[in-house]
Amino acid sequence: MLAALASALATFLVLAGLTPILPTHNVVVLAFLINGALILLLVGIVAVQTHRLIRDTRAGAAGASLHARIVGLFSLVAVLPAILVAVVASVTLERGLDPWFTSSLRNLMGNTVAIAHAYRETQCRTLARETQLMAADLNRAKPLFDADRRIFREFFSSRAIFLGFPLALIVEPDGTVVERVEPKVIEGVPMPSAEDLDEASTEDALCLFTGKGNVFRSVLKLQAHGGRVLYVAREVDPRALEFPAVAEAGFAVYQALDQKKGSIQIAFASMFALIAFIVLLSAIWFGLNFANRLVAPVRRLIHAADQVSTGNFYVQVPVRGGEGDLGHLGETFNKMTSELRRQHDSLTAASDLIDRRRRFTEAVLAGVSPGVIGVNAAGRVTIVNPSAEALFSARREDLLDKPATQLLPELAPMIEEARHNPQRLVHGQLALARNGRERILNVRVASEQVRHEGDFVITLDDITDLVAAQRTSAWADVARRIAHEIKNPLTPIQLSAERIRRKYGKVITTDREVFDQCTATIVRQVDDIKRMVDEFSSFARMPKPAIGEEDLITTVREVVFMLRIAHPDIAFRDVLPDTPIVLPFDRRLVSQAVQNLLKNATEAINAVPEDDRGRGEIVVSLEGSEQDFVMLVITDNGKGFPQEGRQRLLEPYMTTRDGGTGLGLAIVSKILEEHGGGIELLDNPAGRGGQVRIRIPKQHSETDQQPQQRREARKVAS
Repeated sequence: MLAALASALATFLVLAGLTPILPTHNVVVLAFLINGALILLLVGIVAVQTHRLIRDTRAGAAGASLHARIVGLFSLVAVLPAILVAVVASVTLERGLDPWFTSSLRNLMGNTVAIAHAYRETQCRTLARETQLMAADLNRAKPLFDADRRIFREFFSSRAIFLGFPLALIVEPDGTVVERVEPKVIEGVPMPSAEDLDEASTEDALCLFTGKGNVFRSVLKLQAHGGRVLYVAREVDPRALEFPAVAEAGFAVYQALDQKKGSIQIAFASMFALIAFIVLLSAIWFGLNFANRLVAPVRRLIHAADQVSTGNFYVQVPVRGGEGDLGHLGETFNKMTSELRRQHDSLTAASDLIDRRRRFTEAVLAGVSPGVIGVNAAGRVTIVNPSAEALFSARREDLLDKPATQLLPELAPMIEEARHNPQRLVHGQLALARNGRERILNVRVASEQVRHEGDFVITLDDITDLVAAQRTSAWADVARRIAHEIKNPLTPIQLSAERIRRKYGKVITTDREVFDQCTATIVRQVDDIKRMVDEFSSFARMPKPAIGEEDLITTVREVVFMLRIAHPDIAFRDVLPDTPIVLPFDRRLVSQAVQNLLKNATEAINAVPEDDRGRGEIVVSLEGSEQDFVMLVITDNGKGFPQEGRQRLLEPYMTTRDGGTGLGLAIVSKILEEHGGGIELLDNPAGRGGQVRIRIPKQHSETDQQPQQRREARKVAS
């Protein structure tokens, strides 16, 4: 850029004639070639930088938009003045040259040359006429010249002074001076040459011009003096001698300029265009470099800010000297990132600590068997452990941030009581029904009144199995007492009734039919009581399962076949796999449990009129097995199970069938409990009827035979 500007300045000085170098054609062409080469170099540099700028802009590089705006502003600031100056210079040059080449000025320049020559000719004619006057006087004074040379010299001097000749000579044709008068000394007047003396005539005086100086000379032959020549000299205005040559030279230059006016305009326009183009490219280059220096710190800041936005708080902006406020901005940015890094590290450490505590709390809650639910002051659920998810048969995402009273309407009274209870602690039990399953929960609602006013922690302990075990243990104890207290008197009563009928039957003649009916009733009722006592005794002395590897599919199909033969009016359909499923269980007890369930299903179907239900149907199937259990499902289209108190049907002596003892489902539940499984009473998903789902474990352990609930129940019963 500096070389281009220097070349443009040198070209201007040469063309302006301000240097010793003449602006000849070769010099001008060389200057234009040098400027053109430098312009091409500048164009290449600007093109490369512009390409980089466009590439960065398209790539969305940091600061590219600002960079482009600054370069565009610099280019606009450089282009607009250049265009304005170009227009003004073109108009000024055109208007400045046109007046100098009009016809009047051209005539004036031509007349100036003519006037200069006319002025010189006038001076010559005047000098020649006066020379002729002096020559006539000298010719008449020839006798005096011959008589007295001293007087002749005085006469000669007086005439020279009178006619205004500072120098007058009478010269022989060979150049010898005969007489000389010099009223006024003139320096540097040359003597006439031989050619001048030869050209002198006797009629007209010959005007002589010197190459330089301001002296006009004249020669004329004296007829009376035998061929001698009069030579006179006079000082005139120097312009009389110099101006004609100057006028001719100026007119020649004017004519040359007139002929080259177009070329001059083109030359000056080209010179201006070159210089303007150089200045324009230099301004653009300067703008690019200035923009680079200006945008570079901004670009570093943008790049660093982008890294900070991604979480990198260790980024630092290089600060360089001479960047001024931008450098100060970089230092401020570095201080900001340092502070952010410190705060981020502190927050990260605190977050890690909170996260560790949260994971510890979640681990503790996950290992707690009771369900735990956290409720904030707004009444929304904030904490749910896996046990609570299992109780409500819902995922964590479906429970969190939901109104607790909407998800747990059964707990609303206890939560409201806890809000107004000074102790901020409420205990109680409630029955929770979800998806056809009823569970008995021991509920504890406690308030976190120390830190968060209105926040509650709800603990839900599922005591369904414990209550069932307690009731089963109690009923087992009742069954033993009944078997002991009632069974013994039954046999004597039955024997006495039969003996009375045999001994006195023949004696009684009146109302014999009534007598026989009464004694038969006594015997029959005693048999019924004995059968009921046997069932209670059987329930109380449930044998310990003899666990063995048995095929569950074969066992179930045998029971189904037996019930299908016994109830041909009911459609028994098994959806069981053909491949055996070998599990550890007691074949006799599991067959008894399945038989009781199928028998209950047939009784439920018979309890509904055929017109209402259609043909009775019982489906036995295996559904999606849990990880540790095999699920056997029995579905019927009978009258189904009641909605309230459904789980109590698993307790002894709880029945909805007339004439039932209420021990069937209790025995099934106890058999499955001894195997480590369980039973669920549900509704038929297809509509009318009920569904029983029993779980049989895939693996057997000794602890399955004596569950913790049964041991606790026995302690409570004792």
